[in-house]
Formats: sequence, structure tokens, C-alpha cells
Amino acid sequence: MKSPIIGTFYRSPGPDKDPFINVGDTIAVGDTVCIIEAMKLFNEIESEVSGKIVKVLVDDSSPVEYDQPLFLVDPS
Repeated sequence: MKSPIIGTFYRSPGPDKDPFINVGDTIAVGDTVCIIEAMKLFNEIESEVSGKIVKVLVDDSSPVEYDQPLFLVDPS
């Protein structure tokens, strides 16, 4: 899965909340996988694929570029 926008990557909806997804989780199309903050707007990013999360490629609170890989997903 790749970033659809430029911004700051967040794995969870808040500092004291659990991450949206973890390695080993199974996701479906439309599941929220992370938040990317762009210009003070928090954009929930939804999965475009179904499968199992193999690896998270970006650290929490890190800047991301357009089309940068965020997650490795084993499609199902």
C-alpha cells in the first residue's frame, strides 16, 4: 500500500489509542489503516486491497511523500 498524499503518518487515531492495524492483521478493502495529516487536516487512509499485513514500512509521526510505500500486504 502506498501513500495517496504528502503529510505526516500516524498509525493510531490518538497518542493514547491502539494502532489501526498491526503486523499479522487481516484487512479488507475500505478498512482504515492509518491517518495522514496534511495542512492540519487529518485524512483517514482506507485500504484499497484485501490481505494480511506483513510489514509496516513507516515509523509513527514520520513525514511521507506521495506514492511512498506504507505497508507490505500479502494479498488474499
